[in-house]
Amino acid sequence: MEEIRIKIPPEMKFIGRVPDIDWSVLFNKFVKAKIEEINRLKKGLLASKLTKKDVEYFSDEINKSLAEKYLE
Repeated sequence: MEEIRIKIPPEMKFIGRVPDIDWSVLFNKFVKAKIEEINRLKKGLLASKLTKKDVEYFSDEINKSLAEKYLE
């Protein structure tokens, strides 16, 4: 089995003090869920009939809407 090392930022050092958690199992479940999510998104994109221009338009509209909401 491969091994992954991660660096924990200072603001999250508290997780090292949490007892009785198997971080390996937790991390494996997290990674598996993210891979499944990416695969679902890829399948959705393959079935999409939107053009790149359509996506850019919707992206711009969403960005404008969010900017109006949060910059007021």
